[in-house]
Amino acid sequence: MNLETLRPSDGATKNTKRRGRGVGSGQGRTGGRGNKGQKSRSGYSGRPGFEGGQMPLQRRVPKRGFKNPFRKDLAFVNVGRLGQRFDAGSTVTPLEVRAKGLIKHLRDGLKVLGNGELKTKLTVKAHAFSEGARKKIEAAGGSCEVIGG
Repeated sequence: MNLETLRPSDGATKNTKRRGRGVGSGQGRTGGRGNKGQKSRSGYSGRPGFEGGQMPLQRRVPKRGFKNPFRKDLAFVNVGRLGQRFDAGSTVTPLEVRAKGLIKHLRDGLKVLGNGELKTKLTVKAHAFSEGARKKIEAAGGSCEVIGG
């Protein structure tokens, strides 16, 4: 077997349609573009959402409320889950929380919430803490460190 004898297996490749090569080719005359109009011309490039001058749907639909462009999209974890997955005396960081499978994506940071019971002493480093989470961690003998901005 030589490199020059290699070829794709049967059915793996298809010949390209050669458009506009005569009526007998099956793709001749209008070349599969239909009849007349802007879309049939060469160089046509339609904008997404363009409706021929009619007011587009995106602009017709009423807008409500306010979307803060600077909002932080935090990942959340409860202290009860931390107590189940981490040994006493260990340091909990956002990357370790993700590695243990408690969150899927870190996003803009990690916030620890106060749901559940915590009996083990942990040093928790996160971007934010709820009041309940902070109380439970410190009541168990641990400490809370705010990281990031």
